[in-house]
Amino acid sequence: MNYKFIESDAELTDVCEGLLKEKIIAVDLEADSMHCFKEKICLIQIASAKQAFLIDPFEIKELSSFITVLENNDVIKVFHGADFDIRSLDRDYKAQVNNLFDTEIACRFLGIKERGLAALLKRNFNVDVDKKFQKVDWARRPLNQEMIEYSVGDVAYLVKLHDIIHQKLVANGRFSWAKEEFDIQAKVRYEDNHVLPLFKKFKGAGKIDNRSLAVLENLLQMRLLIAQKKDQPLFKIISNSSLLTMAFSKPVTIDQMLKIRALSQKQADMYGNLCLEAIVKAMELEHKALPSYPKIRRPKKMPEFRKESNV
Repeated sequence: MNYKFIESDAELTDVCEGLLKEKIIAVDLEADSMHCFKEKICLIQIASAKQAFLIDPFEIKELSSFITVLENNDVIKVFHGADFDIRSLDRDYKAQVNNLFDTEIACRFLGIKERGLAALLKRNFNVDVDKKFQKVDWARRPLNQEMIEYSVGDVAYLVKLHDIIHQKLVANGRFSWAKEEFDIQAKVRYEDNHVLPLFKKFKGAGKIDNRSLAVLENLLQMRLLIAQKKDQPLFKIISNSSLLTMAFSKPVTIDQMLKIRALSQKQADMYGNLCLEAIVKAMELEHKALPSYPKIRRPKKMPEFRKESNV
């Protein structure tokens, strides 16, 4: 697909005026969540049926015309797995996405098991996607040609994929069901995961005892401070599984941490004493001071359809 980098605010305005005349466009984002503490949108890809446009938000600062397109109710916006993108657009630009079609959600209503974009592109268009670019640093400049071509590829086939999936949803009488989920997805908003207590956003925290929860919270707060200081993602400091292991085992020496493989030797050298301090403080808390996980009502899961479509 032909693509063009938007080079000025005025050009973006012109392009977006043209996009408002389209019935359907594809949208995708690249971010740097794998490489820094405070993630941000690093590249925006848009495609009509015939051409793709790339917006570098480090260069183009005035994005109001693009936001107008996103919020327009007449133009269908096709995303694949839109949750992260919609939350990111809300976080960085306070932008909403109206008239969403999420191809990943749609595939659930067709009973498709392999719903990743790479699998769908291979299955429908015999296109191979190199997954290595999912982990590259998209904040890096200049972008090399391979990264640019990968980013264009993410949107180049989405409109055609929409047409295939939409037709099957209608044929199976499931489009209205999917549309309800699209509308729900479009309403999600960015949530700050670094609000205390941190264990409320930690998977599995609701199943552990109060003392272990106190240890986990102290370790989570310790990791957060380190990640902020180093400007690194949390997982690059200490993994969630390692923190959970220490919360359950409550090691009181660095040797014990190494023995249960909660930390590598390198991590122990850097963070071992801080982990011990966090654990000891939690163990010294009086019982009445221990945290407890709030009881919440879980939303119903989306129904799974057993019969797999040939999309």
